[in-house]
Amino acid sequence: MKRNKTSIISSLLFALFLSISSCQSHAQSGAETIPVAAYEQKMKENERPQLIDVRTAEEFASEHIAGAKNIDWYQDQFNAEVQKLDPKKPVFVYCKVGGRSAQAADRLVSLGFAKVYNLEGGIMKWKAAGKLQAAKTAKGISLQALQAQIADKPLVVVNFHAQWCAPCKKMEPYFKKWPQAQKNVHLIRLDADENPTVIEALKLDGLPVILVYKNGKETYRHIGFLSEEELLKQL
Repeated sequence: MKRNKTSIISSLLFALFLSISSCQSHAQSGAETIPVAAYEQKMKENERPQLIDVRTAEEFASEHIAGAKNIDWYQDQFNAEVQKLDPKKPVFVYCKVGGRSAQAADRLVSLGFAKVYNLEGGIMKWKAAGKLQAAKTAKGISLQALQAQIADKPLVVVNFHAQWCAPCKKMEPYFKKWPQAQKNVHLIRLDADENPTVIEALKLDGLPVILVYKNGKETYRHIGFLSEEELLKQL
């Protein structure tokens, strides 16, 4: 009887040990989304970090973090290209705001990469933190030009969006009808990828962006999806 009890207790303790070991192993591997400061520190801790920009070639050419390699998440060759990396060493991934790179990070883990770090908020957060050097030449509308469009109008709504941004697409239907439905509002819509200069000047770190100006002064700022009903409450 004592032997049976001892055997049962030993089995339970062994099972508990395996469970704890499994949890610890899981915590030490896999994909992890971390903020700018931690991401930068982790890269400094690794000599020649494997830094991957998963945006399109056009986005990468416009601006990117120094030392990054471009492997487009949307391309069919993504799996083949990332498998050229060392799976035993950490991989750092980022995109515009963090969505595509989060998917890419999960894919890397499924392919056997031991540790993958995803940049929270993407390159927009990186820029907002002052980590990205300003472009040598301005691209798109300047802050001064935007302010000039806003200055002489009583009510202005500025919307920054992008073609790849899912929340932006959800807001598209009501913005399309605004020129007729909201005639008292001067609507300015700007593609974030085509206007990085003003994005950086306004320190915007996500998409979509809604800015409301009344008599030239900013009265409301929102990043992320916003229903038409909620936006109208701010006007």
